[in-house]
Amino acid sequence: MEPATTLLFVDYYDATSPDPSFMETPSHISYTSVFLPIFYTVVFLTGVLGNFILMVALHFKHGNRRLIDIFIINLAASDFIFLVTVPLWMDKEASLGLWRTGSFLCKGSSYVISVNMHCGIFLLTCMSMDRYLAIMCPALARRLRRRSCAYAVCAVVWIISCLLGLPTLLSRELTHIEGKPYCAEKKPTSLKLMWGLVGLIATFFVPLLSIVTCYCCITRRLCAHYQQSGKHNKKLRKSIKIIIIVVVAFTISWLPFNTFKLLAIVSGLQPEGQFPSMSFQLAMNVTAPLAFASSCLNPLIYYVFDSYIRRSIVRRLCPCLKTHDFGSSTETSDSHLTKALSNLIHAEDFVRRRKRSVSL
Repeated sequence: MEPATTLLFVDYYDATSPDPSFMETPSHISYTSVFLPIFYTVVFLTGVLGNFILMVALHFKHGNRRLIDIFIINLAASDFIFLVTVPLWMDKEASLGLWRTGSFLCKGSSYVISVNMHCGIFLLTCMSMDRYLAIMCPALARRLRRRSCAYAVCAVVWIISCLLGLPTLLSRELTHIEGKPYCAEKKPTSLKLMWGLVGLIATFFVPLLSIVTCYCCITRRLCAHYQQSGKHNKKLRKSIKIIIIVVVAFTISWLPFNTFKLLAIVSGLQPEGQFPSMSFQLAMNVTAPLAFASSCLNPLIYYVFDSYIRRSIVRRLCPCLKTHDFGSSTETSDSHLTKALSNLIHAEDFVRRRKRSVSL
């Protein structure tokens, strides 16, 4: 049996190749058996704790939750489930690519990773579209931005993600190479590579383009608000900072890995190309930890830059602080941004209608 070196085209992880000659180099041994286990241990501990606290704080929040919190809770759940599988892959890295936990966990953990990675990306896209509607299309948002719609959208995202993970469940298997067990994917056909290419574009690059487009439109309107108001509001500056940080964190985490993954698939579709090239293997092996790290970044970003979530977490962890005022305003930077820009849109529409009536 040939080495199963094509396991990246359905799944989002496992950038290492079960090619013994590649894995026995000193630099690769140090990277996979020392650095990656330590790195993933930090990601696992901080991510599991952070996402668990975030889910509990928002789920048991007294009073009405914000609509965006429904998406944040589902995103934290997606990251939490994803992180539960990390110890299995830490063991794999520590053993230089060997899979020592059996066929069931090979298939099951790969499926969980695929499902929850798709779910996380789609939820981030839904969050960006929700903010776009709230700020840019307030009339339409009043009809669509309801809790029932948000729950329905999250349910659809989970269903679609579960369906998109099925190819990983069916194709991943415990493969023995030279008597050693590897959790790898069956050798792909050209048709499967083509479907992998289409799937990667549809599940990463299109959502990324949507996220960037939505936030660019919001930022542009925010800049217009600055120019018209003639002054810079502190809360509005904080809002644009959150927007930029979320987009940058998402892009830095996922763009390098998926770009090399795209190049590897294209290389595999070339008749004369040897697939995958050693350079693509190395590049994906280096950028995969960035993708993993994204699962523990979201709680930190929301805690630092969203005062509403920070108050919810602090009050859940320290109930005695409920009577203290640590930024007691119930208005968050997001809600402030929404109100300010919605008012700006209404004002612009009023000015246009007035000019039109005067001209008539």
